[in-house]
Amino acid sequence: MFEIRCFTVNPFQENTYVLINEKKQCIIIDPGFYYEEERNGFLKFMADNGLTVERLLNTHCHLDHIFSNRLVQKMFGKGPEIHRLDQVVLDRSPQSGQMYNIPFEPSPAPAGYLEEGDKVVLGDDELEVILTPGHSPGSISFYCAQQQFVIAGDVLFKQSVGRSDFPGGNFETLASSIREKLYKLPNETVVYSGHGPETTIGFEKVHNPFVPEDPSTRLA
Repeated sequence: MFEIRCFTVNPFQENTYVLINEKKQCIIIDPGFYYEEERNGFLKFMADNGLTVERLLNTHCHLDHIFSNRLVQKMFGKGPEIHRLDQVVLDRSPQSGQMYNIPFEPSPAPAGYLEEGDKVVLGDDELEVILTPGHSPGSISFYCAQQQFVIAGDVLFKQSVGRSDFPGGNFETLASSIREKLYKLPNETVVYSGHGPETTIGFEKVHNPFVPEDPSTRLA
């Protein structure tokens, strides 16, 4: 069983997730630690808990989700795994940092690419990769059927959705990803988003004003 630890960090208040199993092995998803105290606090958490990093995953490659990819590689020897359609976003990320006047160490090149349907296995636990584009061209979500949760990046938020006006984004694609992929998961599935509080699939089907389950009732 995964223990899920969430760190809300950086100027964008991004949610970084660390999934830990009983053997103190872990998967880091979207390491967004930016400020020195955040980075130091993360490294202290890892050391205090004796954690071994097995994988580094990015739901997508917008700068706030990759600020600490280089740190994880330096300290734990793991490079990021992404969907290949988000390579262009990763390549542009240094320019995005300049645009926002938020310089950061560029991410290392991907250690590997993930495809829809791939299984990320850690001991007895497993995440399924779901391709959910629209916020970025290669956004992916990580679904754990055993524990009924999904880490959805910036695709679906509590009563909101990710922006689709960035390069490579598209609202209709985003809405399709949510309806055809995420809303097909069981209603009890907990959604851990890239920003903001957790929610559930069942709640969003009924209460999300941007992508309701029935598209005819979408907020104008």
